[in-house]
Amino acid sequence: MKLEETKLKGVLKITLDAFEDHRGYYIETYNEDLYKKNGIDVKFVQDDISVSSKNVLRGIHGDQDTWKLISCLEGEFYLVVLNNDENSRQHKQWVSFTLSEKDYNQILVPPKFGNGHLVLSERTIFHYKQSTYYNPDGQFTIRWNDPEYNIWWPSENPIISQRDELGHFVD
Repeated sequence: MKLEETKLKGVLKITLDAFEDHRGYYIETYNEDLYKKNGIDVKFVQDDISVSSKNVLRGIHGDQDTWKLISCLEGEFYLVVLNNDENSRQHKQWVSFTLSEKDYNQILVPPKFGNGHLVLSERTIFHYKQSTYYNPDGQFTIRWNDPEYNIWWPSENPIISQRDELGHFVD
């Protein structure tokens, strides 16, 4: 396991060790003791996946309390992580990554940060562990194309939900 700091304080890129041979590959995607040994002492309580097709954009969502550990199980996606902490000097700054099933990377996203992803392959399985149980009442949504953030996406016309188009939950 290799940890790499990113330009946003608290956001880490984690490269996992993989065992490969003529049959394929094997990856341990999470080991609580190993993560703690590497300074990541976060208790995860929920796992989620999102399966999407090419050009689907999901997010930018987050809340004040949840850590997320994001990985790509199948396909490839472009991930944006945005600092939404009003007390941070990096407020409104963002960083991007391309994750795929072939790179063995994970991104650790702290509380008060939002994340969104755009599917680049025909089909993608987006996986994330959460440190809290999902609570829609505590969530924030930032529009994917809000000019205040000037986020670059590799698509100008993605497939999005009404929530993501409007920047909030739809009643």
